[in-house]
Amino acid sequence: MLGRGRLPGRKGMRVRWRRSLLSSLGAVFAWLGSAFVERWGRLERFYRRPFARIALRLGFLFYPLLALCALGWLGWDWTHDRNLDAAEDAVFDQVIKLRPWEPKPSGRVVVVEIDDCSIAREGPWPWSRQQHADLLDALDRAGVRTVGYDVLFAEASRTDAVGDDTLEATAEGGNGRFVFGSTRAPEAFADAPGARPVDHAPNAFPIAADPQRPGPRVALLLPYGKAMTRHSALLDMTRDADGIIRDVPLRAEQGDWALPSLALQVASAASGRSAASFPASVRVNWRSNADDRLPYVSAADLIEGKAVCRDKHEALPDLRGRSVLVGYTAAGLNDAKPTPVNAATPGVEIHAEATEALLADSAIWMPPTGFKYLLAAVLVALTGLFFFHGEPAWELDAIFVASNLVLIGAAWVGLTAFGVFLDIFAALGFVSLCFGLCRLYAATQRGRAIGNDDYRPQFDPADHRWLALARLRFVPDPDLDRDALRRRLREYRRRLRRFLYRGTEAVALEGIVEYKSWLWEAMNDVTVLVWGGDDRAAVAATAERELRALHAYLSGLDDVLPDDGSVRVASLISEAVAADETIAQTRARVCAVLGRLLHRHDERSLSLHDAFAADEPPAHRHSHRSPHPAHAGPAAAPNPLSE
Repeated sequence: MLGRGRLPGRKGMRVRWRRSLLSSLGAVFAWLGSAFVERWGRLERFYRRPFARIALRLGFLFYPLLALCALGWLGWDWTHDRNLDAAEDAVFDQVIKLRPWEPKPSGRVVVVEIDDCSIAREGPWPWSRQQHADLLDALDRAGVRTVGYDVLFAEASRTDAVGDDTLEATAEGGNGRFVFGSTRAPEAFADAPGARPVDHAPNAFPIAADPQRPGPRVALLLPYGKAMTRHSALLDMTRDADGIIRDVPLRAEQGDWALPSLALQVASAASGRSAASFPASVRVNWRSNADDRLPYVSAADLIEGKAVCRDKHEALPDLRGRSVLVGYTAAGLNDAKPTPVNAATPGVEIHAEATEALLADSAIWMPPTGFKYLLAAVLVALTGLFFFHGEPAWELDAIFVASNLVLIGAAWVGLTAFGVFLDIFAALGFVSLCFGLCRLYAATQRGRAIGNDDYRPQFDPADHRWLALARLRFVPDPDLDRDALRRRLREYRRRLRRFLYRGTEAVALEGIVEYKSWLWEAMNDVTVLVWGGDDRAAVAATAERELRALHAYLSGLDDVLPDDGSVRVASLISEAVAADETIAQTRARVCAVLGRLLHRHDERSLSLHDAFAADEPPAHRHSHRSPHPAHAGPAAAPNPLSE
């Protein structure tokens, strides 16, 4: 029995201890949260209030200044480093890797690789010229259309003179179907004895209607044989600033002349088109999946005429009528270059992909480089214009984001399905940055207008014993349809925001912030302005002065674009703080004053400037007429001015 009596007591103690612990933790967390919010608020006030004072002085001039700075940077970047272009390249690398599918090869181009198996079967590198001649002979017998040889035969062999003659005879017999590699020497060698005018270089072609002769001198490292030299093209490739090859150059321009690349010369010989009819460079539709790569054939399989480096039961591919690029891919020969899909892509594959892009017309189409800069400039200018005319509605943020997503989605789908890349990602990012800065500045203007404590001191009973309040309401003309009414209300709110953001003593309650709540349709045309001070007459004078300024501002804008309605005002002055009141009583009094204002049915036209003149009789106050028809309204009942 004793044991049974102790259990409830111990259980109760545990329950009380747990409740006490949770209560203590709750109190600690509440204290921490309150302390953090208080200190964080101080930190925000530390930089936001000075920023608000700067914004008050700068006004709406910030927006055209920001637009001019952004346009200036775009112009400078276009003529200098083109960082926007470099950012697009980084985006391109990511998008092309995330495609759900890749284009299939056309079958017109085949890579013949001198791989590890070929070196193991045919002997160590370098091969004799006879072996290269045997490989070309095998390709010729297979019926290939053209061959691009990504191997530089810069000097004749000292030990294989017969092989040299055989390879040269093969090049002569190919009559331009076999293209051999060459390379440019540095510019410093242009005056060397071996240099020549560019118009005398192998396969040079003019890129001007009336090319200058002789052209500038160039130094080339050419194959040793005359026929091989005559049918040679450049192996050089230009990388982007980050070291990655995205666009393969098709020619090296020198004055009015250009030297073709290996891919361009092979495509020109295979298609019968002149080299000048192709573009200066091509962006390859890079493939990363092994199943989508160009077809590969081992050189040893062709030399020996049977499958020695692949499954013996697998037939050799039919090379008849195809263009072939020959090059080495063996691990120790070091001809790997970085591309968007592979950090170590064999050089021969890059030449082959460029040839494939030309023959199959599969290159990625991109708008001119200046398109992204023009797009960014137009959007930045429009952003500055919108904010300069008044803070746009919050719905514009959703429209802006949705439009960006649509354009980004279109760019991604275009690259995936159609080989079209709209390089606008970085441009949209730059515009988004400018849009965000405009929103940040507008938030500072709005924070001061609505009396946010981060931007200006809030209501203080010690300094605001008297309050003057004015309820503004836009009354549309009765003949407006629903759509026109919505447009007029939006325009009125935009104008009111612009007036308040320029700097007033008034604090605006709601109305200027367009949140769509369940009462939004009924209250979206109502704004309450509040002025505070410790002297009734001074508060009334300040309120009256700013209402006059508001009327003049709206009237001036009506001369440009009518509102099709009038602004009606209900107002009152009340003592907000009485002697020996508690904070709770002061809050209740202020809420009551605001409630009485919202409950008023008597309104006047905004053009009646003397609404806060407490010493004037009601009959005199309402004897005025509106000086501007846009804000004239029906006569209102006498308005008690004092509570």
